[in-house]
Amino acid sequence: MKKFILDESLFEKFPDAEIKYFTVSGIDNHEDISQKEYLTNLLANAKEEAKQYIQIEPFRDNPVVAGWRKVYQNFKKKKGARSSIEALLKRVSQNRDFNSILPLVDLYNSVSLKYGVPCGGEDIDQIENAMHLGVTQGGDDFWPLGADDSEPTLPGEVCYYDDKGAICRCWNWREAKRTMLTENTTNAVLVTEAATKEQAKNMEAAMLELNNLIQNYFKITPSKIITLNHENPVGELN
Repeated sequence: MKKFILDESLFEKFPDAEIKYFTVSGIDNHEDISQKEYLTNLLANAKEEAKQYIQIEPFRDNPVVAGWRKVYQNFKKKKGARSSIEALLKRVSQNRDFNSILPLVDLYNSVSLKYGVPCGGEDIDQIENAMHLGVTQGGDDFWPLGADDSEPTLPGEVCYYDDKGAICRCWNWREAKRTMLTENTTNAVLVTEAATKEQAKNMEAAMLELNNLIQNYFKITPSKIITLNHENPVGELN
């Protein structure tokens, strides 16, 4: 049984760090033309809801953005790395539309926008043994989409990793091609994250909605939502 493990090194930097996740199995993640309008509208509506998180000028002073930037100041990161929720909100601030990518990605992006929390997903079948979130010693092999060379992690960087290398660098900034969701993904783990108690406020509602959206779209029953924190740092990926 594969595991999801929050390393002690994570809590040494972020004592209140918390992850909520659930898994899905047996999905068909190929694009369905008959559902494209639904997904496009879902993203458009989520974009409108996300505007509540960017009411302040300058952009960097909005609490969701500022909160994650403060988190990123507390670990070694690649220059210019920003949280995934900041990247989404930046698109909203520029009034850019969100095009459909893949059903599972569209669903978690819509929830991320609506609730102002980072959401993501990985292909469980491509994870080697356990998936960890922790502070790395650096040198973890990392191949992002489109890269010609490996871009290994830095010493002191917070990242997701397994026995083969990094899964997602700089907490939730950029994921590896090896484990990313594709149209051929059938088994996946969906995640939302918080480094502080303030960031954790919307997590439960976000994951309940994502769980429900996935259940209705794929006509499957996801696993229950599991919470990982300092008191409960290990869960199963099944």
